[in-house]
Amino acid sequence: MPRVWEVPVHDSTRVRDVRVAAGAASRHAGLADDRVAAAELVATELATNLLKHAGGGQILLDLVGPVVPAYGDERIAVVQIVAVDHGPGMPDTAVALRDGYSTTASLGAGLGTCLRTAGDFALHSTPGRGTVAMARIAPGPDRDAAGWYPAPVPVRAGGVNIPLAGAEFSGDAWACVRTGDRVTLLLADGLGHGPQAARASSAAVEALRSAPHLSPADLLRRLHGALRETRGAAVAVAQIDVAAGQLHFAGVGNVGARLRRGERWQGLVSRPGIVGAHLPARLPQSQELWTDDCLLVLHTDGLPSRWSPGPAAHASPSLDPAVIAASIVRDASSPALPVRDDTAVVVLSPFPSDGS
Repeated sequence: MPRVWEVPVHDSTRVRDVRVAAGAASRHAGLADDRVAAAELVATELATNLLKHAGGGQILLDLVGPVVPAYGDERIAVVQIVAVDHGPGMPDTAVALRDGYSTTASLGAGLGTCLRTAGDFALHSTPGRGTVAMARIAPGPDRDAAGWYPAPVPVRAGGVNIPLAGAEFSGDAWACVRTGDRVTLLLADGLGHGPQAARASSAAVEALRSAPHLSPADLLRRLHGALRETRGAAVAVAQIDVAAGQLHFAGVGNVGARLRRGERWQGLVSRPGIVGAHLPARLPQSQELWTDDCLLVLHTDGLPSRWSPGPAAHASPSLDPAVIAASIVRDASSPALPVRDDTAVVVLSPFPSDGS
């Protein structure tokens, strides 16, 4: 089930809590002791930076699969650490990553340490809105979270998952798998909250992994049977046919989907119902062109329906999709108005041609 560690960081006592959570997440993922220590170090640096430069924020720790889908690698557990704040932001993130840079009296080595230690590290900041920093700790230092696969396809997926009120389990779950030239992204929102909701969304993920060759509509029909013994879930499925340059989409329930092509956004429509309880008789499957300037966002109903994409969704194609997802959540909430439900946002984007 989607175990998530969320730690608010508003005073120095929470830095230790972040370190403990990073250790727990890493051991849950089965990482070796040296990688556990790496995760603890990165999480501690990110939490410390939140206090020093933003006056606080939140750390999200999650176990995710590979960013770039590849054959048979979807079950590998990577520890993802995301720091989110509503602080002043940074005018130049490249400068902030240099050792010695600091806006306080510190040594200024925190972000540089994260960059060197993590398999993946990404940063996006908007002056006046805040900053998102993301690190992934993979099973080995020589195998980062995005570059250890043979023949990767030119798309990548990333997301964030925030449980309601700091709960141990999120009722939302997502996965991205590959078969041949097809990459399938699924996001499920189990009814309600807590372990039983997580059980439903996890069953949807397992059903996807057992039949990644199915079309979105056929996969939803298969999921309907797999989820009958659970509470049921709202589910959206998007599938990219890389060779044909086509996106196929089908959804049931209130999981939202938006596609950006260039500067234009459009919504992708799901059908009313509950997978596992009430499936519509007809499951239309929409089809759209998928090009190098596309970006797909799937989200559960913890995100307000009128959310704004924000600067991160229009940033450089090299920006990590999990950072885009976290930025969307940040811009749709505030310290005074946190997320109102289990909230998951997942982004599917082209893999930059330069491999960055």
